[in-house]
Order: sequence, then C-alpha cells, then structure tokens
Amino acid sequence: MKEYLREYFKLLRFTKPYKGLFFLALCCMAVSTVFDGVTLGMIVPLSDRILTNKEVIIPGDVPPALAQVVAYFNSLNPHVLLRYMVIFMIGLFFFKGVFLFLQTYLMNVIGESVIREVRDALYRKFQDLSMSFYAQKRTGELISRVTNDVLRIANALTYALTDMLYQSMQVLFFASIAFYIGFKISWFLPLISFVIFPCIMIPVVKFGKKIKSYSAEVQNKMADLNSQLAETIQGAYIIKAFLREEYEIERFREINRQYYRFTLKGMKRTIFLSPFTEFVGACGAMVLLWLIGQEVIAGRISFGVFGLFLASVLSMMRPLKKLSNAHAINQRAIAASSRIYKILEEEPLVKEASRPVEISGIDRDIRFEQVSFQYNPGEETVLKDVDFTVRRGEQIAFVGHSGAGKSTLVNLLPRFYDPTRGRILIDGRDIRELRIVSLRRLISVVSQETMLFHTTVRENIRYGKEDAGEEDLIQAAQKAHAWEFIRNLPRGMDTIVGDRGFRLSGGQKQRIAIARAILKDAPILILDEATSHLDTVAERLIKDALHVLMKGKTAFIIAHRLSTVQNADRILVIENGKITEEGRHEELLRKGTVYRTLYDLQFKV
Repeated sequence: MKEYLREYFKLLRFTKPYKGLFFLALCCMAVSTVFDGVTLGMIVPLSDRILTNKEVIIPGDVPPALAQVVAYFNSLNPHVLLRYMVIFMIGLFFFKGVFLFLQTYLMNVIGESVIREVRDALYRKFQDLSMSFYAQKRTGELISRVTNDVLRIANALTYALTDMLYQSMQVLFFASIAFYIGFKISWFLPLISFVIFPCIMIPVVKFGKKIKSYSAEVQNKMADLNSQLAETIQGAYIIKAFLREEYEIERFREINRQYYRFTLKGMKRTIFLSPFTEFVGACGAMVLLWLIGQEVIAGRISFGVFGLFLASVLSMMRPLKKLSNAHAINQRAIAASSRIYKILEEEPLVKEASRPVEISGIDRDIRFEQVSFQYNPGEETVLKDVDFTVRRGEQIAFVGHSGAGKSTLVNLLPRFYDPTRGRILIDGRDIRELRIVSLRRLISVVSQETMLFHTTVRENIRYGKEDAGEEDLIQAAQKAHAWEFIRNLPRGMDTIVGDRGFRLSGGQKQRIAIARAILKDAPILILDEATSHLDTVAERLIKDALHVLMKGKTAFIIAHRLSTVQNADRILVIENGKITEEGRHEELLRKGTVYRTLYDLQFKV
C-alpha cells in the first residue's frame, strides 16, 4: 500500500499546475455529497409523516438540534409537509445538478489540460535528448508514450480521481448516517460493517497489483504494434519487392494476439471487482436488514428511520463499486505514469555547459584532438585516437569502406554525440564549452538519409532559415538545380511533398535538402553522401553548385563516389576508426594503398 500511495501521489503531480481548479472541483463534490445526504434524509418525513401519518421515532438520546428537527416534522400537517417537500426537492435537485455539472466539467478541464501539458513536455523532452537516446528506442514505443500512456493518465485524473474523491465522500457521509442510527440500536451493527469493508478492500488491492502488471504488458505490446506499423508503412516498398506481405501479416497478428491476451487478463480482473464488491456488500446489508427489521416490528424505531438506515447502507454499494473500478484505472495509470516519468527524467548525454560561451563564427581552425568514441560502454570503439586539423575555408574529404566511422566522426562536430575521449576545438576552444544552439547555427548538414517533412516544398527549404523571403528561397532552389522541377510541380512551391518526401524522386528530395543547406548559408558545411541519390547529369550540376557554395566555407565531405572528392583540399582515409592515409587525390593515388584500391574498384574498366 505504501508503494501504491507513493506512485499515486507521483501521478497526481501532473495536476499541480491546476490546484486552484482542483480545489474548486473538490468543493463542488462536497456540496453534491451533502445534497445526496439531504435527499436521502427525505425518506424519514416521507415515510413517517406523509405516507403513514405517524411520528418519527429515533431510538436513544439524540442531539438537541436533531430533536428539534424531529419535533418540527412531527408537528406539521402531512399535506403542508408534502407541499414544502415537493418545492424543496425541486430546488435541491436543481442545485445538485448545477454542482454535479461543475465538478464534472472542472475535472475534465484538468484532465484535458494534463493531456496537453504532458504531451508538450514529452515532445520538448524528445527534442532535448541526445541522438543516443533515439538509437536505443523504437519509434513506435515513443509514439505509444505520447498517445496511449498519456490517455491512461488523463483517464485516471478525469474519471478515476473524480470517483476516488466524490465516491469516498459519499461512502463516508452515508456510513456516518448508518453508523449513527446503528449505534442507537446496538453496538453490534456497526461492527458488521468493519468486517465487511476489509472483505471488499483486500481483494481489490490484491487484484490491483495484477491489473498494474498486465497493464504494463498491454502497453508494451501496444508499443510493439506501433513499431510494427511504423516499420511496415515506411518499408512498404521493400515488403512488396521481396514478397514478404504474409510474413509481416503473421508477425503483426502474433503481436496483436499477445496484446489481446494481456488485455483480456487485465479486463477479467477489473470486471470481477464490481460484482464481487456488490455481492459482499449485499450480504452485509441483508444481515443488517434482518437485525434492524426486528426493531421496526417491535415498534422501537419508526419505519422512516429504518428506511434511512437501510438506504444509507445500500447507497454505499454503488460508491464502493466505483472505487474498486477507480482503483483498477489508477493501477493502469500508475504503470503509464512510470513510463512517462522515465522519459521525462532521462538525462541527455550531450549537456549544455554550466556557463556556455556564445560563438558567432570560425576564425582559424577546427581541431580533432585524440578523439575516440564508442556508442555504449563496453561496445566496440568506433573511433580511435583520431587527430587532425581543418583550417578555416578548407575542404576536407573522408573516404573509406562502409562502417569505417566516417559519419560518426562528422556527427561529433555539431555535438550529436560527445567523444568518449579526446576533444574537438574551434579556434582553440572545446566545443563542449560552447552554447549548443550557437554551435549548430554555424553548421549546415546534408545527410545521405534525406529527411523531408510532410508539408510544402517552400516550408522544407525554409527549414534552413525561418525568416527567408521568397526571393531567397528561389535563389537557393536555383543554386541546388531544384527550381526547374519545383516550378513544374502541380502547385509549385506550395506542393505537399508527402510523408518523408514520398511524392518526390530520390534526386529531387536530395536537391531540396541541398537547397535547405544553401539557404542556411552556415560557415561550416557537412556533406554526408550529398550526391548519393543523383543521376549522372544531376550530379554534375550539383557538383558545380556545391563548388560555388563551398567557397570560403569549411567543408567536411563524406563520399563513396571518389569522383566527388577529387578536388578536395585534403582527403583522409579512415579504416577501422583510424586515419590511415592523408593527402590530395594525386598524392594518394601514387601511394597505391587503401585509397588506390578504392579508386581502382570504382574506375576499373
């Protein structure tokens, strides 16, 4: 129970910004509860004075205020009392409805606000986290956190929390009435309730732990489903090309079957709580009915007071059922909350310096000083003591076999990752001392995996410079040799490119990405296979555009096509995470080692 309360109060932290609304909703619940009790209390005058024209009899000594109320009811003419009661009840139900509406509306406002705030917080956290986080997480898993888990939390805060508070108030109120009347008759009657309550709550708590466990499994399977959907939708081309439709269908069916199985297990236990609670409560109520019925028959208590007692006991059944359901909902929400907090409390590996330094440009050089890197502790070292200097305005190329570490090397410069050992310096200052935003503002990137967003061509190019004007956009497109095909699109610059640029060819997507980098006009340029998706004609045009673009800029060029790096100021050959050769194109050809081998493989006739 202690662990449950700790986790539940952690879940309630999401409501902290709305404590004013929460307090107001709580007040509305309290008023609604009092109205419920007053409504129930009307059983006494209705039964004893109006329907039977007898006096109200409460056993034992009663407080003076209550005695005056009883005496007042007994003094009224039944016809007058009926008229007052009808008018009173109409007003009572009206105001009860108003407060019930307010409490429900306010709790829904809190729930929807929590959905908005938690999703915003998660998305902001996604942007703050390092690339290593994404390397370890599946896309579907992260989507599931933002969609399904957040909804479970909102459901707990909107409905379950309302039931926990409102129904608890009702149970306490009705129990107070039942206990008071019961004590007036016999001390044994309330004792029965103390026996019934543990009989209800012990299984509820036990089943709640199981429900939490199954809920965690359900959410894991939902993450698997989301991942499967994301992968197969993005990889539809490959699936069809390799005739793997049936394989993927079976894989999805198996995950879906597991999700179904865990959902039913949790649902079975949740559904069981309601009839179980009702049955145990009904058994206790019938025992009380038999005992107090003896008092009514003997004339020691009026029928109206008996009816109030029985109604109070029976009125606790519905709140107790709702409390058991709320407990099940809370267990599922706690499981979701722990997963969300795990992301919100995740620390990015790449962190801002305590007193970051702004940087506006590069004056002298960029130096990689004994840089080593591994993605995770204990794994293979990808880069090993890499040491080189790039002068301002120099164009340096990296070549080597796939997996040699070229892309990893250039990804350290914008601090997508930090070196495991060694450091990277710009004008003699460690880049870990620089403000990350100002560092990345100096760098334009065109990667081999072209990423376009599901929006217009204009917005994809403007990604490089948010405040760029129309003329700047067109000039960037022209320099990237993209303008000719853009203006022939159905809506020109306003054409939607589709998910990941699906409506464009590989070469067209790459040219838009190059236009985006041209528009940013940063002093440092990273070209990671920037011409990999271009045909021969387009490649020649782009090479001319990049030649103009790179003038005066410090360029890091990765290419498998050696034809694209022959004019670089310097070429570094990387093998197994180390720089093995260095020089200009002609020098490396004369050495006749790795670079010569790569050249012969590409240009051998």
